[in-house]
Amino acid sequence: MASRRTFSCDGHQINATKRNPLPSKVLIANRGEIACRVIRTCRRLGIRTVAVYSEADARSAHALLADEAYCIGPAPSAESYLRMDRIIEICKQTGAEMVHPGYGFLSENADFANNLHAAGIKFIGPPAQAIISMGSKSASKEIMTEAGVPCVPGYHGSDQSDVKLKEEAQKIGFPVLIKAVKGGGGKGMKIVTKAEEFDEQLQSARREALTSFGDGDVLIERYLTKPRHVEVQIVSSGAPFNEHVAISTRDCSVQRRHQKIIEEAPAPHLSPEVEKDLCDKATAAARAVGYEGAGTVEFILDADTGEAWFLECNTRLQVEHPVSEMVSGIDLVEWQLEAASGNSLPLRQDQIGKRGHAFEARIYAEDTRANFLPDVGHLSHVAFPVPTTALLSPPPLYGSVSGDSEGVEALSSVRVDTGVATGDEVSVYYDPMIAKVIVHGRDRLEALRLMRAALQETHIVGPKTNVDFLSRLCEHQAFIDGSGLETGFIGKYKSDLHPPLQSHKAPDQETAIHAALFLAVKEQSIPSSTFILRRRAKRSDAADGAKEEEVETSSVTVTRVPHLPNRYQVSIANEHPVVENGYDNKTSSGRSNIKVITRSAAPSGPISTKERLDLFVHGTGAHYELDVVAPNWYEEVKGAKMAEKGSLIAPMPSKVVDVRVQVGQEVQEGDIVVVLEAMKTEHTLRAPKAGVVAKIAVEKGAMCAEGTELVQFEEEGKEEEK
Repeated sequence: MASRRTFSCDGHQINATKRNPLPSKVLIANRGEIACRVIRTCRRLGIRTVAVYSEADARSAHALLADEAYCIGPAPSAESYLRMDRIIEICKQTGAEMVHPGYGFLSENADFANNLHAAGIKFIGPPAQAIISMGSKSASKEIMTEAGVPCVPGYHGSDQSDVKLKEEAQKIGFPVLIKAVKGGGGKGMKIVTKAEEFDEQLQSARREALTSFGDGDVLIERYLTKPRHVEVQIVSSGAPFNEHVAISTRDCSVQRRHQKIIEEAPAPHLSPEVEKDLCDKATAAARAVGYEGAGTVEFILDADTGEAWFLECNTRLQVEHPVSEMVSGIDLVEWQLEAASGNSLPLRQDQIGKRGHAFEARIYAEDTRANFLPDVGHLSHVAFPVPTTALLSPPPLYGSVSGDSEGVEALSSVRVDTGVATGDEVSVYYDPMIAKVIVHGRDRLEALRLMRAALQETHIVGPKTNVDFLSRLCEHQAFIDGSGLETGFIGKYKSDLHPPLQSHKAPDQETAIHAALFLAVKEQSIPSSTFILRRRAKRSDAADGAKEEEVETSSVTVTRVPHLPNRYQVSIANEHPVVENGYDNKTSSGRSNIKVITRSAAPSGPISTKERLDLFVHGTGAHYELDVVAPNWYEEVKGAKMAEKGSLIAPMPSKVVDVRVQVGQEVQEGDIVVVLEAMKTEHTLRAPKAGVVAKIAVEKGAMCAEGTELVQFEEEGKEEEK
């Protein structure tokens, strides 16, 4: 057992400990960016790592980064990442002494913690009883109520009958929020605005909860119309120390589909008194259940009155934990390892400082204009801003005894946490998050300026992403001010954040310049190069059908500037007509925002051997695609798409959860037809107009590819053709 002693430094008493050794080998029971992030800390500390992966993740970053990696089953989570027996078996096989669960999957599963303990393996997380007490939204509210902490009015009882839940919702008054008791990440969460919608939304919440967490129990809460989501990062040590400290507050109010997309630390516009009160309540909650390790206590604040209520406790490392690391200089995974090893926490509460401000933006594969519908597909090109820190900025101040960190410069920095690279796939089986871009500045405005610059340097070609949406969000004055933060922010400013799509027009001469620069940089040994670039467009010909027409041919000369690395002079002239444009002697950086991809050009018919050059140019707020075949699914989803022949089709690869109609049934516009599940989230497809079901092409439980015909319709009253 570790023993504690104290010594004096500049008049302050500092805790020191005869430390227990950290584990020599850790298994990470997760995937993606969080697995990679845990591996990085373990590697820095000299700890060997074991990765587990599904068949779909055989070539994934976390499997390649770890010292050892083992396949644990097929792609579906229930057959791989949720297989406790296989994970424990691999721990025994490899000699892994501890298991880090990351977030999601088994991270808040008390049975998993108990099973590991029975096998003699340490779970890097709280004791099973703390998971049960605080991991359950209903049980945690009872604990907080007994401790005198106010909770949002609602029903958290054990009677889970549909009738009882609806009665309680009516008592609370609509709108209400249905939440999975063991939920997280917006899964199993539904807003119900009127009684007529309750039954349908309840069943949907139950299904999502069962799929994601293996438990269909829910609770009902009053839905606040203008809430702020503020949380406190805590870390606790076990016996004999039983220390509980608050690292920082965070604001996670800006959300879509009840899921966070951008977070910041510390939470802005909180008075010192409110901030201290929230931190005190968070550590009191941890103390009440004998907590151990990292966790998050979440609160909901009325944006108008500032009144705060306890929301829930997440008994794991949160997705947004990097922002707390950036403002505190603390590696939370390292502290998790210290606590799990039976050691004291490296710092006392009064030694934990707060320096500068940090933002995290979650990069998702999703169609932001289609209610943030998740997307999937091949990542043809992935580029992020160059990180200036692997984990933390500024460096940890373990030798400091000043909690306010006065005189310490809060250095600006950029960090990228990801588990993907060019060539990987965004799969239908898992969460569609591609990466997290994290920035740290001396104050909120500087951090936000750094985030805008970082997003401009984030270029992804393949599935649709939310990068442009996040850029618009960070440029919105109401977000810059920070005073109007609330969970309804995106809905309130929808027209600003989703401006009308611009009509297509040919890229300007800057595109040709960037393309030429890209090609020139690839030929570094050539001091001067001239490139002929042709941009083409399609036109319709009545006689011959679609015909390709050359729009413009440009001659671009790129000359390296002597003695100035990565600087070039660019001159461009059009051949039609042959005139000099105003780009003579334009000096441009050699770091070009362009990606050139060659691939077979065969949109239909027999496969062609001809290669097409695709240019993806990312300018300032622009993304050009030259000679790219249009995507094969709809531009905007409003719940469903009606094909020309009157069919409902799958908007993405998904599983059929339920079919609500029968052949011959009449449907009205807006009626539910099919319920799909993709990336652990349900998507309800509704009839786009009135009609009669002519054919059902899928069955409940079937897997279907994007574009699969699900249901065929006839217009109501239309006579069958003979």
